[in-house]
Amino acid sequence: MVVRTDRFPKPGETILGGDFFMNQGGKGANQAVAAARLGGDVLFVSSVGDDVFGKTALQSLQKEGVDIGYTRIDKITPSGVAVITVDQSGENNIVVAPGANGTLLPKEVQHVEHLIQEGTFILMQLEIPIQTVEYIIRKAADKGAKVILNPAPAQTLSHEILNKVYLLTPNEEEASLLTGIPVHDISTAQEAAKKLIEKGVQNVVITMGAKGALALYEEQYRHVEAQKVQALDTTAAGDVFNGALVVALNEGQSIQTAMEFAGQAAAIAVTRLGAQSSSPYRDELEKYYQTT
Repeated sequence: MVVRTDRFPKPGETILGGDFFMNQGGKGANQAVAAARLGGDVLFVSSVGDDVFGKTALQSLQKEGVDIGYTRIDKITPSGVAVITVDQSGENNIVVAPGANGTLLPKEVQHVEHLIQEGTFILMQLEIPIQTVEYIIRKAADKGAKVILNPAPAQTLSHEILNKVYLLTPNEEEASLLTGIPVHDISTAQEAAKKLIEKGVQNVVITMGAKGALALYEEQYRHVEAQKVQALDTTAAGDVFNGALVVALNEGQSIQTAMEFAGQAAAIAVTRLGAQSSSPYRDELEKYYQTT
């Protein structure tokens, strides 16, 4: 649920906003839609409430071509919601009520274990219980699947998680939290990426908004500049980047090409309002960058 406003209110302050609208969101769902629109074959494992929000979410995902056959419907807990404020520069503040996302416990995902195969890419984030993230990461490591973990919302992670992650994709704030190194430019991003590798992560991509993205991948640093656009809403930029990145990597693209592809997709997304609705389609992305 999104409200546009000229500025964010101060603590205790009430201000009049502008436009209000609702659209489909949630980090995992955003990433799934982004990947599907860009040509990925996506199976989405999640949990929604047995309410209008959950039903609408599933209908929307189906229309996007996402396989929701393994999504759980919680008969007791309401669907997760996010309340978002977007200011005139396109920056956002978000408060999430996890709802049914928080009930996706390890016992609720055991039925998907047979889908985890060698080489499979599994994209996860932290809007589900951390014990479920740990469970899937262990299963993936046992079967040779590649876990891409977007560590958002930001929180500390155990060595067990970090040691089994194929690719970690924090933003600047998340990288700072995980390493204790304040990330604000390319140099500090390199330091943080090196620290994460020392903690056991195999590969790292740090997203830095207008400063692009920095990777430490297979022991080599790579930096991709951000596309210069007029940002309207940055709400799902990171999710679009992650969805696009996994599509490109799954297609066998190099990390450099995958980051450029993901950066282009995210750049288009921030010029539009909304979360899932801002994700570009594959042909749209290709046409756009043929003319820029």
